[in-house]
Amino acid sequence: MPTFHESDLRRYRFSEIGRVYLITTRTIDRTPFFADWRVGRLVVREMMQEHIEGRVQSIAWVLMPDHLHWLVELKDTKLSAMVRRVKSVSTRRVNTATGHAGSVWQRCFHECAMRREDDLKAMARYVIYNPVKAGLVERVGDYPLWDAMWL
Repeated sequence: MPTFHESDLRRYRFSEIGRVYLITTRTIDRTPFFADWRVGRLVVREMMQEHIEGRVQSIAWVLMPDHLHWLVELKDTKLSAMVRRVKSVSTRRVNTATGHAGSVWQRCFHECAMRREDDLKAMARYVIYNPVKAGLVERVGDYPLWDAMWL
């Protein structure tokens, strides 16, 4: 069986307009930058900018203290370019707000392309339930950094 390195996986990543992807990306060294919801809102702002400018349809997301899960449909952008934009601009904003210098996000990210028959509402529930599963809150509504298009 061939061995693939992360650089190989990125090279073969496929980006398809109209496809829904579940994106997961982590902070550098799993640093909990977003334990402060006000810092997390700086990332959310950049995610929503992608939505407002028509590049994506944001379906559901949750920003955990040290990582992001984002269920998103591509409208008018490439997957890697969109993730790179959000990470780049949010890093500048987080660094300015916190006095941190350097990377906020790990270089890589994981994506899973959803099939047409996948249940997006079930996947959205999975995404937004993460803070409860992690023991951060008892109810999803108690966590400040999440949203889903059906609410």
